[in-house]
Amino acid sequence: MTAKPIYVLNGTNLNLLGEREPHIYGYTTLADIEASCRKTKAAEMHGIVFRQSNHEGVLVDWIHEARQEGSAIVINAGALTHTSIAIHDALKAFAGPIIELHITNVHRREEFRHLSYISFAATAVICGLGPQGYDVAVEQAARLASS
Repeated sequence: MTAKPIYVLNGTNLNLLGEREPHIYGYTTLADIEASCRKTKAAEMHGIVFRQSNHEGVLVDWIHEARQEGSAIVINAGALTHTSIAIHDALKAFAGPIIELHITNVHRREEFRHLSYISFAATAVICGLGPQGYDVAVEQAARLASS
């Protein structure tokens, strides 16, 4: 590894991937997603810090940590995407690239999911690619961090 790691941060209920609403999210678990991310070229170059919490303040603390320790952030905040000004504010203090990520296409879902406070701070948004979106996000985060 030659660069600072990419922080892949996961929010509320993502620990239940593979179990919760598989007709929407599929059967891939968060552990499966982490393993896939760790096999990317970006992970070889940068390393990956992969975390999940159901607590808003913990996610804010990890974003603060990434300010010093990380090169980029990939964040799927779950439902906090649509409610957390605190996460938005923390992301605004991060100088590197930020990729907002959603497994589903949130724009084809309930209207309340169309608003994202994270989008206001994000460099890019990826949604609707399923679990493979994580690999795309990590690779793109690495490209942006290296440029």
